[in-house]
Formats: sequence, structure tokens, C-alpha cells
Amino acid sequence: MSGAVSIARRGAIVLGLPAVLIAAWWIASSGSESFYFPPLATILQTFVSLWLSPQAIPNVLPSLSRFAVGYFAAAALGIAIGIPVGSSRNLRATVEPVLEFLRAIPPPVLIPVLILFAGIGDEMKILVIVFGCVWPVLLNTVAGVRALDEVLEDVVRCYRIGPWARLWHFVLPGASPQIFTGLRQSLSLGVILMVVSEMFAASNGIGFALVQYQRTFAIPEMWSGIILLGLIGIALSLIFRAVEAWLLAWYHGLRRTQRAG
Repeated sequence: MSGAVSIARRGAIVLGLPAVLIAAWWIASSGSESFYFPPLATILQTFVSLWLSPQAIPNVLPSLSRFAVGYFAAAALGIAIGIPVGSSRNLRATVEPVLEFLRAIPPPVLIPVLILFAGIGDEMKILVIVFGCVWPVLLNTVAGVRALDEVLEDVVRCYRIGPWARLWHFVLPGASPQIFTGLRQSLSLGVILMVVSEMFAASNGIGFALVQYQRTFAIPEMWSGIILLGLIGIALSLIFRAVEAWLLAWYHGLRRTQRAG
């Protein structure tokens, strides 16, 4: 019984603020006659008819597929580069100036350049997502590898454990909390860059649809697209938390044990 009460209380806390904000928006906009700020009821009606119908598929699926390819490619690239850079002081000193230079470049400014080399297809949009999402993963991977337990590292070295076993059983588990921190940061960046890349030389996607609605002054449709992006962000965050809780169950259990002790 107490467990059910605890879950209900936690659910009320999580949903309380969104419910209050939605109610405030509904009440504040209920009598709105502004062309640019229509009532929330109108926006929700447009949302249901526009995004919960088959006609939304040509815009939603391309966006999600670009995001997925770009995000997972950035994750793989960030981890693959971050592990050797974090493991070697000399390599880190060599590549750090170049990495800092590239990290300082805002991904949207590369869109005109990428259009020249990759065209206006999906390749350009995926590259924009990869370039923006790779840095949080890479930097957190470097930090995680550098923070590995020195005692365990000495044990691995003394037992002459091979490089692949060391990577799989020591480096990746030890750095995984930091790696997941970078992956979480890249999640929101990926959604932002997905939309931004689709606003340039695109023929489909959520970002393309938002620009078209803005240009044709379809204001309720534009607001409904913004709400859709927020819901996509929430869904991705919930999926990520579930995966993180599953893969890092050992780490969270260890933290709880340490706090209890």
C-alpha cells in the first residue's frame, strides 16, 4: 500500500507543474483574438488533425530517421575517439587544440559548407547532427576514462589483461556513467539540429513543415509543430532514462549502497 502511495505521490509531483502550466495557458488564451497567439484549444484541435493522421508520416518519419542515424553515429564516433584520447596523455596533448577549435564552431554555420560537399539530401542533415552531438559524448568519454580507478587499473596491468578484455570489462564499465551523461546532453542537441538542418534546402521533415507554416501564416499549424517537437523530446528522454536505468543498474545500485552505508 505504501509503495502505491509513493508512486502516486511521485507521479503527482512529476505531472503537477506541466498540468499547472497547461491550465494557465488554456485559461490565458481562451479568449484570445490575436492572430499570432490563438487559443490553446484551437492549437490542440489542429495538432490532432495535423500530426495524428497519416498525412504527418512524410514529415515525421524522415526527421526521426535522420535524428536516429546522426545521433547513433555521433555516439559511436565520440566513444571511439574519446577512449584513446582519454587513455593517452601524449595523444590528448596533440589533438586537444584541434578538438577545441572544432568544438567552438556552431554546427548551423556549417550548413552552407556541407551543402556544397554533401548536397541538400539527408547526408547534409545527418552530418550537421553528427557534428553537433559528437562533442558532449567525446568530452565526457575523455573525462570518464581519465577518472578510472587507479587501483583497478594497476590490477589490470599486473594481471596483463589483453586490450580488448581491458576495454570491455574495465574501461567501458568504469567510464559508462560519464559516457551516458554526454549521451543525455547530446539528445536535446540532436533534436535542435534536426530541426535547424531541415529549415535549409529541405523538402520534408518537421523543420521544413514549420518554415512552410510560418511563411504561409498558418499560425495554429506552426504552434502545433512546436508542441510536437516538445512531445518528441519528452518521449526520447523517457526512452533514454529507461535504457540508462537498465544498462547502469549496477552503478545506481552501488551508489545506493554507498549512500546507505
